[in-house]
Amino acid sequence: MWLSGVSDQVIETHCARIFLSNGLAWKLKRPVDLGYLDFTTLEQRRWALERELAFNRATAPDIYRTVRRITRTDKGFEFDGPGEVVDYALEMRRFDREAVLDACPEKVDGVLGEALGRVVARLHASAPVKPDGGGAGALRYTVVSNAEHLSALAPRLGEADVERLIAATEAALQAAAPLLEERRAQGFARRCHGDLHLGNILLENGAPVPFDCIEFNDRLSEIDVLYDLAFLLMDLDFRGRRDAANRVLSAWLDAAARAFPESLWSGLAALPLMLSVRAAVRCHVHAQAGDDAQARAYLAAALAHLSPAPPVLCAIGGLSGSGKSTFARLIAPRLGACPGAAVLRSDEIRKRLWNVGPLDRLPPEAYDNHVTERVYGRLLEEAELCLRAGQAVVLDAVFLKAAERDKVAALADRCGVPFAGAWLEAPDEVLRRRVSARTGDASDADVEVLAMQLGQDPGALSWMRIDAQGDFAPAAQALASRLND
Repeated sequence: MWLSGVSDQVIETHCARIFLSNGLAWKLKRPVDLGYLDFTTLEQRRWALERELAFNRATAPDIYRTVRRITRTDKGFEFDGPGEVVDYALEMRRFDREAVLDACPEKVDGVLGEALGRVVARLHASAPVKPDGGGAGALRYTVVSNAEHLSALAPRLGEADVERLIAATEAALQAAAPLLEERRAQGFARRCHGDLHLGNILLENGAPVPFDCIEFNDRLSEIDVLYDLAFLLMDLDFRGRRDAANRVLSAWLDAAARAFPESLWSGLAALPLMLSVRAAVRCHVHAQAGDDAQARAYLAAALAHLSPAPPVLCAIGGLSGSGKSTFARLIAPRLGACPGAAVLRSDEIRKRLWNVGPLDRLPPEAYDNHVTERVYGRLLEEAELCLRAGQAVVLDAVFLKAAERDKVAALADRCGVPFAGAWLEAPDEVLRRRVSARTGDASDADVEVLAMQLGQDPGALSWMRIDAQGDFAPAAQALASRLND
């Protein structure tokens, strides 16, 4: 290939070749027919590259440049010349491959996980609605494909486990089909990334940049937004980063709740199935690449996702500065099904009710008693929707009033789930110092708010009391063990 002579590195994939030179990259489609994609003709390759350019500009406009014609000359080939067109190339800006998150999953800390969840939610909210996509049909397309591939690979992967996964997936899909169809009708089916795993997310200037979305098969990209997110959650969890996956999910839910109907929460009932299907895809991809050990690990993960842990409810209370959000994020990955409990924060819900960003400061009237009652009411409503969908929940709020705490316990009774509450406490001077130093958080509480809280009597406390000055890990583990038993 002509480009080999002008590039310093070539990346080969099953359907493309990417030539790298200085600050540029040129991507050519291989002339292959893999069933789910067909690039055997020049026109099909041009069509795919132009769609790839258009779709990826929504997420990575600084990376994707233009589609170039490769034309023949008397001496060889050139870009966009007057001669015969022999192929097409997508010109891109070259980036550091080591900055792609599959090369550094350890970098997905709380801050990046939060950003990832919100970036993906914004992309989903702005994506075109595809009423003919998503639903049970779109998921069945992949389920059937997975079954065909896995059946062919069963002698290498373990026939009993493969048969068990295929049967369990079919049963789960049949059970979820009505819910998936409802979500399709409600606008959750959109043109999504379609391949949203860590290998397709770049970290640049501290921000996540999704790239390389699916353009070649609309059945794989016009899907439920939660199924799109599920690939990222599954990938993080499989790599031992359930903590990061949990932070991504909670941030995505808060951001998505600003754009999608209330049925967003009940849709979580389909998440275990979606996680399993994503793991099954990775299973046969790795097996076909000859990595049977990794494929069997994904097969085990796919089976595990179809037997999710039951939901539980945990509430974290305490005065401003006591570390409620830190504790909530520490315990959440240890509760319920993958990737752990959804963390619902009263501070974030308050910002949603006022239609401002999670870090925007609210006026004093946003903290009137009647507004606070609405916030706690919404907090419990969303928690109940999650619990009834099988999703564990951690509530993060002050819970200064006994009546507020009683309503949480009543919710757990109504939903028939285990409940535990934790009350974090620290000396007044510690709380004041923390509140004064806090930045970049949804909470607007300052020392004046803290002073008002200190002047109120919380009443009798039956929740586990935790010293907020020390290491939270032992208390979080103890509380999680109590809920999971």
